[in-house]
Amino acid sequence: AALQEQFHLNGMHKAGDVVLGGLFQIHFFSTYPGLSYTSEPQQPTCHGFDVLGFRQAQTMAFAIDEINRNSHLLPNVTLGYSLYDNCLQLGIGFRAALTLTSGQEEQVTLHETCVGTPPVLGIVGDSSSTRSIAISTVLGLYRVPMVSYFATCSCLSDRQKFPSFFRTIPSDAFQVRAMIQILKYFGWTWAGLLISDDDYGLYAARSFQTDLGTSGGGCLAYTEILPWGDNPAEFRRIVDLMKISTARVVIVFAHESHMIDLMKEVVRQNVTGLQWMASEAWISAAVLQTPHLMPYLGGTLGIAIRRGEIPGLRKFMSQIYPDLHHNNSYGNNVVRFWEYTFKCRFAPPPAGLMEAGGALCTGHEDLGNVESEFLDISNLRSEYNVYKAVYALAYALDKMMQCEPGRGPFSENSCGNLQRLEPWQLVYYLEKVNFTTPFGDQVSFDENGDVLPIYDIMNWLWLPDGRTKVQNVGEVKKSALKGEELTLDEDKIFWNFESKEPPRSVCSESCPPGTRMARKKGERECCFDCIPCSDGKISNKTDSMECTSCQEDFWSNPQRDHCVPKKTEFLSYHEPLGICLATISLLGAFMCALVLCIFIYHRQTPIVRANNSELSFQLLLSLKLCFLCSLLFIGRPKLWTCQLRHAAFGISFVLCVSCILVKTMVVLAVFKASKPGGEASLKWFGAVQQRGTVLVLTSVQAAICTAWLVSSSPAPHKNTQYHNDKIVYECVVGSTIGFAVLLGYIGLLASLSFLLAFLARNLPDSFNEAKLITFSMLIFCAVWVAFVPAYISSPGKYADAVEVFAILASSFGLLLALFGPKCYIILLRPEKNTKKAIMGRGTES
Repeated sequence: AALQEQFHLNGMHKAGDVVLGGLFQIHFFSTYPGLSYTSEPQQPTCHGFDVLGFRQAQTMAFAIDEINRNSHLLPNVTLGYSLYDNCLQLGIGFRAALTLTSGQEEQVTLHETCVGTPPVLGIVGDSSSTRSIAISTVLGLYRVPMVSYFATCSCLSDRQKFPSFFRTIPSDAFQVRAMIQILKYFGWTWAGLLISDDDYGLYAARSFQTDLGTSGGGCLAYTEILPWGDNPAEFRRIVDLMKISTARVVIVFAHESHMIDLMKEVVRQNVTGLQWMASEAWISAAVLQTPHLMPYLGGTLGIAIRRGEIPGLRKFMSQIYPDLHHNNSYGNNVVRFWEYTFKCRFAPPPAGLMEAGGALCTGHEDLGNVESEFLDISNLRSEYNVYKAVYALAYALDKMMQCEPGRGPFSENSCGNLQRLEPWQLVYYLEKVNFTTPFGDQVSFDENGDVLPIYDIMNWLWLPDGRTKVQNVGEVKKSALKGEELTLDEDKIFWNFESKEPPRSVCSESCPPGTRMARKKGERECCFDCIPCSDGKISNKTDSMECTSCQEDFWSNPQRDHCVPKKTEFLSYHEPLGICLATISLLGAFMCALVLCIFIYHRQTPIVRANNSELSFQLLLSLKLCFLCSLLFIGRPKLWTCQLRHAAFGISFVLCVSCILVKTMVVLAVFKASKPGGEASLKWFGAVQQRGTVLVLTSVQAAICTAWLVSSSPAPHKNTQYHNDKIVYECVVGSTIGFAVLLGYIGLLASLSFLLAFLARNLPDSFNEAKLITFSMLIFCAVWVAFVPAYISSPGKYADAVEVFAILASSFGLLLALFGPKCYIILLRPEKNTKKAIMGRGTES
């Protein structure tokens, strides 16, 4: 009991049917006297008046007064308040919260009647995350609602640990996401993070590391904890790290006291060229907005609590006056405020002495005659949150009072009763609060007790005359329908750089299209090399993690940023090789036609008649077909050309070789018939038998081709194996066996013709046709023996070119070897075109 009496709390009170509690930072510091353990401990002393904390407390008093005057909200209930100073100390704030909920504070005299301070139904506060965590952990056991206006730690969103905690300020989790959105907006993927050594900073760092990784917004070059108090060596180490880092953006989640100590070292080392990003804890700190610091902090971007307007607040606060007898509800806080504002002292009772050098306060000074931050309501931020917190509790209580008996949400459909009201019942209605402030902002809480978040984005402007200004350049908010939205007026932003442009802050420059990112070993994910995509793969956007493969018929362009159709390759009529082969083919066909005309025109001459004119005509026609069939190998392969080219080639050459074979056999028969007793052999090689033999031999090849086409027909095929960047159009033979049999049959007839002609090579000169046949078959066989390995080893269109060349070479070989000497005699040596010369009876040359 004695200890309780010594622990006096600085409070402000007002009676009412329902009392709401409040915890505010009215003093910056507290001093605990030393413990001697020989006497009772003395109560701590609070000092360092905080005018903003006092204004927050007055805002709560104003909101309650406004609600009491509102006939539509809680019409039959009068609200009271008990507001306590936490002196920025956890122990004092915790004691105040327990006092509010238990009613154990010293009694307060009102209207000459001693009435104990009643327990509260809800508490507005605290202003610190650390204190809110400690207090709400205990209050949550009893489900006493606590609505904070300044505690932002994301950990407080844990409903299991803090079931009755609410707040009208957004969670740091949203503040972190808001900052990440700004980083992504300006392309800052490489930033440093400085945090305070408390729950506020540590949870912010954890959120940053988690959200940056999942959002792909960048990564942190370093994360450093700012020490509490004066620690020059540690601040020197941190600033040295900032200087050598390539990160140009520095994010600070700390309190203004940390920034004051940090900036001392920044100024000492003259560290400029940094883009600072401020958390809501110090973005509005006037102590940092000085001409001395603006060369370093000018252009700072930061997140600020939503600014609001509270009509009537200034008039309410201007009516505050000191009561030296402490008969008003404000106690001695107004006295301290008066002394702080007018820089004077009230005479301490009873001697009336005043401190040396201090003026005497009269208590009748006019607030309107001094420039006071207290009455400046142009930038209400934390006060606006206090206002919303009070109204949230009032609306929850009002909703509960409107409950109809028998239709309530509690057991047996009961309602909450004001005379026997339990705090957890108010929590139920607080979770369902939804109202709009006079400023137009919607207030409601999600399942974690967090309000719909909205932040202002502020920029520190350094004016040419040396003055500073903090201006609003955008906002970031979350709505139920649109999600998170970032709005920035980039034209209004002041950049503290010579270029007057946003800085570049990246570990590695972006990888352009056509390359992919390859992370540097042992470094952060934002540090990477740009590797060009390999052939056949592309990346069509900046900072691609992987290169994507083109589809089968497409290939990467030289820049590797998009796929283009592959070039098609086949033996074309439009390329020099195709034009040359086609020209030679037509030339060969023309020569065959020309020789045929010559033979027809001179068909009655002895040399034509002696060389079996009918077989010669057939041979010329078949050679002409051989020349023309080579045209089927030129041009884009189609189904009908693939099927026809090999059939026409096979049948044409068999027809040609059959004629030669029959001619060879006729030569042998004639030679044999010239001998005694050999006349009978000629009857087996008459005209009918010759035609029949050619027809039969050709029919065999036709049957082979038919069986091949029916069983496994040649077909056009897109071959991508020869070249990655080209599509080779070719005719696949279908059945290799069919193609081999076709060539083998031609080779068999050619070999047989060569053998027979070789055996007849020494016949008398009058039968010198055998020598020509031998030479022609030698050329034919040599060409086609060389063709096989050349064809197999030639890719794509060159295989077709080799086959066309073989056809033309063998055809020209037969044409020139068999008909060249005869045309020479017919056209140039007509004197030898006589029966006598042919029989070898003429004059020897």
